[in-house]
Amino acid sequence: MVRAEIITIGDEILYGQILDTNTQWISLELDKLGIKTVRKSSVGDQKLEILQILNEAAQRADVVFITGGLGPTKDDLTKKILAEYFDCELEMHPVALQDVTEFFAKRGRELSDINRDQALLPIKAEFVRNAQGTAPGMWFNEKGVIWVSMPGVPYEMKNIMESEVLPRLVTHFKTPVIFHKVIKTVGIGESYLSELIESWELQLPAHIKLAYLPSIGIVKLRLTAVGDDLALLKSEVDAELAKVSPLIQSYIYGYEKDELAEVVGRLLVDRKATLAVAESCTGGHLAHQFTQNPGSSAYFVGGILSYANQVKIDQLGVSASIIEKNGAVSEECIQAMAIGVQKRLGTTYALATSGIAGPDGGSEEKPVGTVWIALAHENGVITRKLTLGGTRMQNIYLSSLACVNLLRRYLLNDLT
Repeated sequence: MVRAEIITIGDEILYGQILDTNTQWISLELDKLGIKTVRKSSVGDQKLEILQILNEAAQRADVVFITGGLGPTKDDLTKKILAEYFDCELEMHPVALQDVTEFFAKRGRELSDINRDQALLPIKAEFVRNAQGTAPGMWFNEKGVIWVSMPGVPYEMKNIMESEVLPRLVTHFKTPVIFHKVIKTVGIGESYLSELIESWELQLPAHIKLAYLPSIGIVKLRLTAVGDDLALLKSEVDAELAKVSPLIQSYIYGYEKDELAEVVGRLLVDRKATLAVAESCTGGHLAHQFTQNPGSSAYFVGGILSYANQVKIDQLGVSASIIEKNGAVSEECIQAMAIGVQKRLGTTYALATSGIAGPDGGSEEKPVGTVWIALAHENGVITRKLTLGGTRMQNIYLSSLACVNLLRRYLLNDLT
């Protein structure tokens, strides 16, 4: 296994002033080549700290990627520090100078001394062309490690990686084949999921590993197979999927890049069915789950955002007596909301939400996180009571997720 480390340099990253997307992108690209990222680090614009992290990386990795600190200003230290680290001088590189000269000439700008110095490179570095900017990349083969230094600007870094660095890595390293398969589940927690598949997990072949990737409301299972034959790895992973899927079929909603509402949308299209929503506590978030997907107009008709009780009464036909007797957060109210929007918009199905998202508004009888959801279908209404305990946004998200999943399970005849 070829081990990689990624180092990002810049105070602005540590201060949180910019989001570091470089390390994620680089890791994904390395993974495609069978190169395993073993460490990601960020360091500020401090010479001693940068030297220290370089020394540490040399002990862990076969290839080290460095982004940032290659600009023309005084706070950009990477190039000088690398020259010191590899005990060599900076020298004007003729091709780099030609590139930076042409870069400014094309834009009708004069090449200043500070920009001319962008073409100064450590003499031990191999020049790596940057077709998108003025700071060239550098490739070192020193201390038994490959070192790749690139600008921190994402579009410059990506261009350098795709056009120059990744092809070089393929020829330099003999890497194994890595194949991933991601199973996406909803409606079950990580610990409960692990109990259901424990016996299967314990019998996995040594070269196939399982990882649990939980997020709010969703747990992804990632199978990673390592070997030399991609076709064989895919076949072996498919065989394992065939074993585990029956154990958790009710919770699996998709694979890889599938999103829950997108999957439900495809089910609705297959059935030539339509959907409307009536929302209170989710405030439009439920509708957004569907409308953010291209092609949603084929099944999603619209919704009514009935945040105030009077809107529930006037627009959805909820009886005032229901709200007076049971409250807006009740099974009786949510049933009426779902039926009301289904009739008003003339759809096959309707989803509804009403609850107490928080942080205020709860009571002993109905604490914050109490949410009712409903699905109106061809033959009646299905309701569910949720007892959530998160923040306001978590409660809104989980309520929407539960609604979408309720419809998914109904469409698949999977409700118990």
